[in-house]
Amino acid sequence: MKYFSWRTAFIGLVLVVSIIYVIPTFKPGVWPYKKINLGLDLQGGMHLVLEVQTEKAVESTLERVRNELRDLFRKEQIRHRGIDPAGKTALTVQLSDPETFDKDIEKIKDLLKKNFGNDVEIVSGSTDSTTETVKVALTDKWTQEIQKQATEQALETIRNRVDQFGVSEPDIRLEGERRIQVQLPGVTDTTRAKELIGKTALLEFKMLDEEHDLGAALNGNVPPGSEILYSADESDTRQGGKNQSYLVKRKTEMTGASLSDARVQIDSQFNQPYVAIDFDRKGARDFERVTGENVKKRMAIVLDNKVYSAPVIQEKISGGSARITGSFNPQQARDLAIVLRAGSLPAPVKIIEERTVGPSLGQDSIHKGLLSLMVSSLLVLGFMAIYYKLSGLIADLALLVNILMIVAGLAMFGATLTMPGIAGIILTIGMAVDNNILVFERIREERRLGKTSAACVAAGFDRASVTIFDANLSTLIGAIVLFQFGTGSLKGFAITLSLGLVSSMFTSLVVSRAIFDHLYVTRKMKTIII
Repeated sequence: MKYFSWRTAFIGLVLVVSIIYVIPTFKPGVWPYKKINLGLDLQGGMHLVLEVQTEKAVESTLERVRNELRDLFRKEQIRHRGIDPAGKTALTVQLSDPETFDKDIEKIKDLLKKNFGNDVEIVSGSTDSTTETVKVALTDKWTQEIQKQATEQALETIRNRVDQFGVSEPDIRLEGERRIQVQLPGVTDTTRAKELIGKTALLEFKMLDEEHDLGAALNGNVPPGSEILYSADESDTRQGGKNQSYLVKRKTEMTGASLSDARVQIDSQFNQPYVAIDFDRKGARDFERVTGENVKKRMAIVLDNKVYSAPVIQEKISGGSARITGSFNPQQARDLAIVLRAGSLPAPVKIIEERTVGPSLGQDSIHKGLLSLMVSSLLVLGFMAIYYKLSGLIADLALLVNILMIVAGLAMFGATLTMPGIAGIILTIGMAVDNNILVFERIREERRLGKTSAACVAAGFDRASVTIFDANLSTLIGAIVLFQFGTGSLKGFAITLSLGLVSSMFTSLVVSRAIFDHLYVTRKMKTIII
């Protein structure tokens, strides 16, 4: 009797907790718990597959190595006529003093070893009457590591941006080596979402080249070490003109890698939004150094190769704060702050697949899914009640508790319900009935042997429980593996199947057993209606 009381209390506790977690789904705001999240196929949204342009990350690394080699050669007084790209992973160094070629080669080897380890190496060298040419290249191992890191960093950056965008239960994961799948349930402004996700957001601070003529550069005479960039201000283009052009030095004085915060503020003078940025301690020191070395010169604030502003540095700026101005509206300023806080993508991403599920299609999916769930449940409930009579009604009651526990589990663990998830619930309903059928048939066998009702119930549950446990455990292992290694819809199916298996074992072996014990052991009913 004591065991029965504790079992009843435990069942009651499970029911109360399940109801607490289920109520917010049907009556939001009643309890401080979240409602069940609906997947992309049920509530609509957008599906993207992005491809990371990892070769751009390799090119960026090669350009960084090129700039570092220029500075190192200057410090070590290695005379050369230029360091030029030679393919996607190599550089050609033209040494200008043939007499010191061997000595310079040794210096270059030492510099590469000291500053780049085994990641950059000399692959060839040639000599003619006037020029010594040395080719240095990124190793294959480092190139592969750069590409791998670029994809992984892009994944984390996109995930951070989506989290700040405010999407509930996004699904973001790798597909293969270079592709990223992004599912955003409930998103209606697809254009804004694509711009937010796909923006590279590479923030750079570069000095303007004020020593050469911009007009000559626009006519094709771009000086070495400089480039032409254009303003991000679209007001001129909307009026039929062209964006303002700038002659900017290629060398990046510092990047947004040391950014600690970005937020939207309003300019009190012009009542226009701008993005205020703060650097961490290292970034503040670098910004103070750069501004101190370039007083009275113009610095371009460049984001994704577009110049947002190019102010004159009036004095050394300490404190590690700056601002990005432009023709922003409040939403554009907020989105820019989001991508800056989340960090820049290590390489551009290209949208290679895009699908949009409308809310009406999602509602239709919900209707059909719930209809199939109700029809299957009614058929199973009716069959059990007709074929097994009172025992079938007990199984039906346990089945309703089973469905309640599955729904509560989805809410409790913050899982997402999808169409395949509904299919998993329907499959679980059939499996839960199978458990009860095993018990009932065992009870029938015991009754044919002439045993008492209490003995039949005890033998039926005890001998069928091992079979039920083994069968459900093996299926549960498969569902867990499917969840771990499956993607998208497979995970939704695996979640509801796993919850259903656990709850069906509880309802068939604990809830049903408690009801049978109450009827045939406590109240001592003599005839089992089965």
